[in-house]
Amino acid sequence: MAETAQRERADGVDEQSLDEVVRFTSDLIRIDTTNRGGGDGVERAAAEYVAEQLADAGIEPTLLEKAPDRTNVVARIPGTDPGADALLVHGHLDVVPAEAADWTVHPFSGEVRDGVVWGRGAVDMKNMDAMILSVVRAWARAGVRPRRDIVLAFTADEEASAEYGSGFLADHHPGLFEGCTEGISESGAYTFHAGDGLRIYPVAAGERGTAWLKLTAHGRAGHGSKVNRENAVSRLAAAVARIGEHRWPVRLTPTVRAALLELSALYGLEPDLDAPGFDVDALLARLGRAAALVEPTVRNSSNPTVLDAGYKVNVIPGHASAQIDGRMVPGGEEEFTATLDRLTGPDVDWEFQHREVPLTAPVDSRAFAGMREALLAFDPDAHVIPYCMSGGTDAKQFSRLGITGYGFSPLKLPEGFDYSAMFHGVDERVPVEALHFGVRVLDRFLRGA
Repeated sequence: MAETAQRERADGVDEQSLDEVVRFTSDLIRIDTTNRGGGDGVERAAAEYVAEQLADAGIEPTLLEKAPDRTNVVARIPGTDPGADALLVHGHLDVVPAEAADWTVHPFSGEVRDGVVWGRGAVDMKNMDAMILSVVRAWARAGVRPRRDIVLAFTADEEASAEYGSGFLADHHPGLFEGCTEGISESGAYTFHAGDGLRIYPVAAGERGTAWLKLTAHGRAGHGSKVNRENAVSRLAAAVARIGEHRWPVRLTPTVRAALLELSALYGLEPDLDAPGFDVDALLARLGRAAALVEPTVRNSSNPTVLDAGYKVNVIPGHASAQIDGRMVPGGEEEFTATLDRLTGPDVDWEFQHREVPLTAPVDSRAFAGMREALLAFDPDAHVIPYCMSGGTDAKQFSRLGITGYGFSPLKLPEGFDYSAMFHGVDERVPVEALHFGVRVLDRFLRGA
């Protein structure tokens, strides 16, 4: 009992919150919120579950929908300093599809086995939803109030276009986020084991922009046995090959520069990033496993993902199409569009199917310092660094409201646990101890933010 009381005083959470974070993660996984895109998703049951936990703690939830069953939950916890800016804490309720036959356990079982919670959403990102609920419910029991207002948002549709989730909230309910200047959400503050006992916690302070493209080639339809110099399939294939093989130039953003310098210091390196002929790939080669944190974000990228052409082997079709997953570093949008114009050429048109802005956040802010301090409080030998996400989150939509986004969903993970492989992968899971660590770190950061 004395040991429990001492721990409560040290980190602000109680035994109930540690039990709840596991139960909430498991319960939310069991609610199938698969998002197949194109409007095919149902988050209502998960949103009602979240709303029930908030209401039980005396926190008034608001449920909002753009379409039936595409449900979002928003709530505000008043802070003690009415003059302070508010902080947005958000997590999405939807998950990507999972094929049960491929999994060791059923992806929507929420099974807790050998100290691990299994299922779709265990990392992306019902674990963070559960941590948020556990922390604010612990505050309610203890009568704790944060310094600044905390706005909670549990969103729909993050795994597609966010049209029914954060995009809808930002465009149609901006008043719910009044005063919010910063936000935290997924994909940061997890343990990255770099080898030789080196534990790195990357906190996201930027995201590449999303550029999902559709290419369309037009040509002359005809018989497959005839000479055809206007073959739409050939034109498309040539453009797709050029795009897939293109080597994008290096563009180092402030966040990526900070990441490279801090990682280099860990390896005893002192690179001059502004030196003529600086070779970022050579530097990355000297950073060992840690290079994976930076490598995807030193350039724009464009990966062909879908081809669609033809309907019969002996018929040359009059048109053919493809899809490209493009990503743009902050400041790289103009270069991206100009390069696509050149690579597609005169016979292939292209357009954005979905486009979202790249983001960058300051790494010298009070918020970033608070995240660093909270992590070090519970893992003193850790090294906290900023990094840029290669993909994107709901922070893009909330940036329309002037909210600066960080990736901070803390987890202390054992060596050999491949965090990145859990996202959209088979056998997604999260250790119970990682959830306990996350609750403590999140509580400490939010109380002092």
